[in-house]
Amino acid sequence: MQLTLWTYEGPPHVGAMRIATSMRDVHYVLHAPQGDTYADLLFTMIERRDRRPPVTYTTFQARDLGGDTANLVVSAVRDAYERFKPQAMLVGDSCTAELIQDQSGALAMGMNLPVPVVPLELPAYSKKENWGASETFYHLVRALVGSAKRERPQRLAGQRPKANLLGPTALGFRSRDDVREVRALLESVGVDVHVVAPWEASPDDLRRLTDADFNVCLYPEIALTTASWLQRTQGMPFVKTVPLGVGATRDFLTEVGQIAGVDVSAALDAAHSRLPWYSRSVDSTYLTGKRVFIFADGTHAIAAARIARDELGFTVVGLGSYSREMARDVREAAQKYGLEALISDDYLEVEAAIAAAAPELVLGSQMERHIAKRLGVPCAVISGPFHVQDVPARHSPQMGWEGANVIFDTWVHPLMMGLEEHLIGMFREDFEFGEHGSHHGKAPAKRQEPEPEPMLVAVAAGAPSWTADGEKELKKIPFFVRKKARLNTEKFASERGIAQIGVETLYEAKAHYGK
Repeated sequence: MQLTLWTYEGPPHVGAMRIATSMRDVHYVLHAPQGDTYADLLFTMIERRDRRPPVTYTTFQARDLGGDTANLVVSAVRDAYERFKPQAMLVGDSCTAELIQDQSGALAMGMNLPVPVVPLELPAYSKKENWGASETFYHLVRALVGSAKRERPQRLAGQRPKANLLGPTALGFRSRDDVREVRALLESVGVDVHVVAPWEASPDDLRRLTDADFNVCLYPEIALTTASWLQRTQGMPFVKTVPLGVGATRDFLTEVGQIAGVDVSAALDAAHSRLPWYSRSVDSTYLTGKRVFIFADGTHAIAAARIARDELGFTVVGLGSYSREMARDVREAAQKYGLEALISDDYLEVEAAIAAAAPELVLGSQMERHIAKRLGVPCAVISGPFHVQDVPARHSPQMGWEGANVIFDTWVHPLMMGLEEHLIGMFREDFEFGEHGSHHGKAPAKRQEPEPEPMLVAVAAGAPSWTADGEKELKKIPFFVRKKARLNTEKFASERGIAQIGVETLYEAKAHYGK
């Protein structure tokens, strides 16, 4: 175990909470001490839900440890059932309760309640939140569907094929909006959505999963285990392509057409995303070759790299994920860009990698937003963990054609603002913007441009020094690439024995590295 200030994922019981909170008529009894009830705030504060998660805590205290804590589990399960009357119950331990080994799931199974009880054994000290959500969803589906193969109703002539959407959850990045967008995509090719799970599904809905013709695995971190099991035991094929970006959306529809046996050519011809044209437009050509560092969950990191290079013309200089379960996929994706993937849940290691890569844009989670802010680099959040500002009230998907439009706006605008701030800084001393006033009627207040932290621009003893003119010219370079320009120039001067860096040396270095 590692003591840390920030963490990308919570313990696995938080993943189980996400499944319970996503669903209807499911209740989760969590054997946990009083302090572990903090997790409620993740849903009510960050996701702004209008109700608490459907979770009952045993809330044992230190004085209970010398007595019968197992009895607290039995009482909590009985009380929760009588009060909430759920159709199914989940029972498990928090990371702290795991240490006292009360086996809460087994205790609940022995109570012979009139509803399915799914015991959860989630190893808190070796696994994390997304894995916990995946295991919970899998065991819940397995308990309700059963292992015996079911005969699916024969599709009548002219009847539209049906698909299940698997993976959207509470605290999933833009899950609510992605479901709406993917539903529209499927309807555009004549496929009906049968069940969405776990998002707003009931236990009865899970029992009906096998009535569909195929599944769509929208979020592999959550749904891949379940989709694979349904394919293995029930013979249900599933769509593996995640429709993030224009290219992936086209691939998604093509795969749907192959599995469902429908013609998707009209939907492909009618693709209405504005991203392809915007990325080729005159206003966006200056983005070509911009250096981007990507670190997120596995699904969004892999998709973001493809979009960044193939659809926006960026150069991917770093790719990684905290999702160890998807490490192999991320490493394979990184090889396509000539990179070694960073697989880590240590934010300090991620920060060091970002600083070393000197990107002009960071795509990541809320953690990378903080890192990028300290480094003075624009950032866009593309996956969890996220904060309340990334749960917009408006429709803001990431998937499908409209999702591609949102991605363009979200990723490009930070760079546009960075250029705007740089131009304002460059022309601040111009007579139109200076102390003598401007065409707006008054001079704007001077803004302190963000400078790289001293630790990031420190140079070794004996390194070249900068003249006043050199420093002044350096400040004309946009702040989000200034650190890289400084380091390159100092390296250029050191290799040539130049003791002082002036304007001439700065531009010689620029020409050298621009070859």
